[in-house]
Amino acid sequence: MDLFRDAEDRAVAANAPLAVRMRPRNIDEVLGQGHFLGDAKMLRRMLEADSLSSLVFYGPPGSGKTTLAHVIARTTDSAFYQLNAASASVKEVREIIEQARATLAASGRRTVLFIDELHRFNRAQQDVLLRDVENGVVILIGATTENPFFTINSPLLSRSTLFEFHALDDADVIALLRRALDDAERGLGGYDVRATDEALEHLARVSDGDARRALTALEVGVLSEARRREAAGEQGGSIVFDRDAAAESIQQKALQYDRAGEGHYDAASALIKSMRGSDPDATVYWLARMLHAGEDPRFIARRIAILASEDVGNADPRAISVAAAAYQVTERVGMPECRITLAQAAVYMACAPKSNASYKAVDAALDDVKNQRTVPVPRHLRNAPHPGMAEQLGYAGGYQYSHAYEGGVSPDQDYLGVDKTYYTPTDRGYEKYIRKYLDWAATLREESGRGG
Repeated sequence: MDLFRDAEDRAVAANAPLAVRMRPRNIDEVLGQGHFLGDAKMLRRMLEADSLSSLVFYGPPGSGKTTLAHVIARTTDSAFYQLNAASASVKEVREIIEQARATLAASGRRTVLFIDELHRFNRAQQDVLLRDVENGVVILIGATTENPFFTINSPLLSRSTLFEFHALDDADVIALLRRALDDAERGLGGYDVRATDEALEHLARVSDGDARRALTALEVGVLSEARRREAAGEQGGSIVFDRDAAAESIQQKALQYDRAGEGHYDAASALIKSMRGSDPDATVYWLARMLHAGEDPRFIARRIAILASEDVGNADPRAISVAAAAYQVTERVGMPECRITLAQAAVYMACAPKSNASYKAVDAALDDVKNQRTVPVPRHLRNAPHPGMAEQLGYAGGYQYSHAYEGGVSPDQDYLGVDKTYYTPTDRGYEKYIRKYLDWAATLREESGRGG
């Protein structure tokens, strides 16, 4: 039975995709993630000492989460089980936990349970693991592409060490591709392939750090050409894998972007902060990335409109008009043409002077309204539609009509009833003129005897 299983495993491995065959066999073959796998770094020390605790691997696809789990399976003295949360049942999890308890009681040997796509387990399924992870019966390694703080139960996450994987850089992807081309046992070394630097650089760039995608594209390109040559009866000569072959193999870059997930909010945050930070180039890049990924252009238009008031404000009062027009055009025209309008509006916001004085003013006033004594409307400002309200209650009595005074400012009129300043204009953009006007009005009131 064991001989049959070994032969079956070898057959499966031989026919596995290149990305699976080229998985590192030890920690030194793992590329990237030097921030926790480098010399003397935390996870390397844990693996070298075979003293694992429960781990959560978080990062983009193709960054090595499953690969590292397989390296751990090869190096640990613990029993090792693997599940995929998309297809695994609670029953399977319970059976592995029971076996782990039996193994621990019989030999003192611990069990490592690797669950890929852990975020696909719901809260109840994750809770099944909690007691045995806490007691050390099972060492959990969970891999997820979703933010674990949103998708993994807090008690389970608090009992695990979190490692964030970064997308591989171009140099690491190219090194992995060259390794696959040279490896005759597991890779494509059995073929006479002449891959150009431009081809490998293209695969690395378009794969966006996804090693699995880059290796798959390389395998498609090499094998399709090898089979074409074989069918045509061509003999001898190298298989040339150039820039054109690479482009044909990988096609269009696919962005990792979930319109309901973290990528959506991260890109939106980057767009908003780039406009607020007055960087038009970054603004256009994040806008383009969101549009290319299929973001609803109306969502982008709403973000621009909010920023026009929140961050530009009266430093450029035209900004809100630009934003309103952009939203209207986006609604009526749609993609792809509205991308131009959105770019115009976003760049305008990035280049406009900035002030959040109005935003701060309304929030400060709202805080007072909610938490302080309510300020009654002064009698001279109240509405008096009935003559008796003015005569008997004094409503509207003493109101000074501003246009009756020089400069259109009533010099001796209190509009709030308490001494409070909410709006303090900056000296940026148009607000410097607002400041001058308010200073002039304040001086006029002081000269009348009410100011100060």
